[in-house]
Amino acid sequence: MPISHYLFLLASLPCLPVWAAGQTVHRCESSAGHVTFTTLSCGPGEALSLQQIHPYSPGSSEPATEAMLPEAERWQTSGNTTTRKALTVVGEFQDRCGNLIDARQRRDAILERRIVAGMSQQDVESALGKPDSIKIRNLSTRYTYKAKKGRSAEVVFDERGCVKGKS
Repeated sequence: MPISHYLFLLASLPCLPVWAAGQTVHRCESSAGHVTFTTLSCGPGEALSLQQIHPYSPGSSEPATEAMLPEAERWQTSGNTTTRKALTVVGEFQDRCGNLIDARQRRDAILERRIVAGMSQQDVESALGKPDSIKIRNLSTRYTYKAKKGRSAEVVFDERGCVKGKS
């Protein structure tokens, strides 16, 4: 084939119709109403319908979303009944001290070397360091910090290891 034929084919590529670049995808809808678009086949028990996808052509006036996926027909969406359920919090942090203080208050107290009711033994040690003496009596624990730079403290913990009070 002469070079002129190759040049002609190369020059005519931009003139191909836009639909030639389209693609067909599978729209899979489960019995629960979940919709998945895939180039693979649908799973068992899912309804299959074929969708033509036309790529967005630069310079056209239609938005990319209309060019990418066709709108669903009214009959395709009217059968989907979704009921809203109450919000369930799964990963709420619960500390052993009953969330008396939040993380920001805990962090600020540790940085300012203050002791607040609701802090754990680990929080107190982070703020003041290792205690000079530890006394355990009945179900309570006492940390005693001797005078350092004119400051001494005694921290009392309850049976769960939370600050009960300080003196």
